[in-house]
Amino acid sequence: MTGNTNIWKNGIMGVVVGDALGCPVQFKSREEVALYPVTGMRGYGTFNLPEGSWTDDSSLTLALLESIRRQKIVDLDGIMENFMNWLYDGEFTPYGHPYDIGHGTMLAIDRYCKNHNAKKCGNAEEWNNGNGSLMRIMPVCIYSSEMVRTENYTYRDAIETVHAVGALTHAHILSNIACGLYFFMVHQILTGNGSLTDRLREGLAQGFAFYETFLADMENLHHYDRLRDLAVFADVPREKIKSGGYVVDSLEAAVWSLITTDHFDQALLKAVNLGKDTDTIGAIAGGLAGLYYGYDAIPEDWLTAIRRRDWIEEMCNIEL
Repeated sequence: MTGNTNIWKNGIMGVVVGDALGCPVQFKSREEVALYPVTGMRGYGTFNLPEGSWTDDSSLTLALLESIRRQKIVDLDGIMENFMNWLYDGEFTPYGHPYDIGHGTMLAIDRYCKNHNAKKCGNAEEWNNGNGSLMRIMPVCIYSSEMVRTENYTYRDAIETVHAVGALTHAHILSNIACGLYFFMVHQILTGNGSLTDRLREGLAQGFAFYETFLADMENLHHYDRLRDLAVFADVPREKIKSGGYVVDSLEAAVWSLITTDHFDQALLKAVNLGKDTDTIGAIAGGLAGLYYGYDAIPEDWLTAIRRRDWIEEMCNIEL
């Protein structure tokens, strides 16, 4: 790990950089991406935007971050108000308007606009298991990790908070578990020892152990069984790694990219060159890579390209 002590900046800039790196090739197949592989920041492509442009993944992450920064707590209504400001007014975007809006997320925000019930706006149906909650969960994972370390705040408290924030848009337990496993990996990166793979392995072990007592049945947890043994999972061939929008596939693809590389840039390039939901796979992997390798490990030309970089980095100056 590098010596950068601003964990918020490490993690959030990792998310944004990964998102922006994958943005130009989003929705392209693995074979299409292979014809012109991503080797660094580039522009245009899928959304015809300049290099360094980021999507809804970063917008919603930053909307969540701003609420925590301003209120010093996780407030579900405050977060949803920010999500509405993003969808309807273009706040938390690079150019003043939202784009690349997930269906489940849009429905949840519309529902909140009508009923203002944050605990009832996310759909809990099995079809609503895209990666829309996982892609933006980093701020609450850092917050909860800090609370566990400094307050009378248990893992159960942390997971209930992470689930509640994830469920604002994606309330099915399968999506909740993805966010919870991500929390345990974040927490272990921030508090553990050893290589990135060592910390991810320990975080996932803690996560599986927690859910095995927390859940009434294991059916949904079993969807993540490939992550139980990272030594075996690292040997899974690339063609067996799926990189679409399904939340299980997204988490797997991000973790696989991290445990089969040794540097920030290698991990993110491996992630986005998988094709399909490239911006989100990049964002999920980027957040964990940023926390471990640190802000200073992000290539400077990648950072220079990021739209509204100064504003984002100022948002990362947080005191709870």
